[in-house]
Amino acid sequence: MQKQRLYNLLVFLLLTLLSASGQLKSGDLIFVVEGEGAFSKAISATTAMKDSLKFVHVGIVEIVDQEPYVIEASPEEGVREVSLMQFLNESKNGYLVKRLSIDFPIEQTIRRAKSHLGEDYDWWYLPDNGKMYCSELVYESYLTPDGKRIFKSNPMNFRDGNGEMPQFWVELFERIGSEVPEGLPGTNPNDLSKDELLIDVE
Repeated sequence: MQKQRLYNLLVFLLLTLLSASGQLKSGDLIFVVEGEGAFSKAISATTAMKDSLKFVHVGIVEIVDQEPYVIEASPEEGVREVSLMQFLNESKNGYLVKRLSIDFPIEQTIRRAKSHLGEDYDWWYLPDNGKMYCSELVYESYLTPDGKRIFKSNPMNFRDGNGEMPQFWVELFERIGSEVPEGLPGTNPNDLSKDELLIDVE
């Protein structure tokens, strides 16, 4: 536990230095690597490629008076904005920051993301239902001036590499009384992280 806190502190200091120097910017995306929880494992089992970094969460960076914050769709609290330190403390895993490689109206993107603050987390993983999951928030926030989404959606997959449905998903959709949205258009942090419009922030 102490080692993890030290790691998070070092990451926080690094990202804070990047933000102070202008290297971490509003609109950057911060991807979180797989952790030990059942939810995290279920996401990585069904969306990550073998032998690749397994991303299970993503948030949108906002810099306010040189202080870094993250807008995210949190499974615990829904869409919210928290300090980078809180984001890191709650995630407790590795991180990767990516940035758009094209000029883009980031102020409008941040406003659009913040317009969803207070919405519930979307455990149904369905579009246009007044709820948001993490990569859906990104997908819906990064729009061109004429309203087109810049990131792609793909048919969603909830099965692991062996074609089996992880128990987490089975129990979740039974509990909420909903069909698994297998094959419906959607997004996930792993696909998003590989988008050709994004580059690593070093």
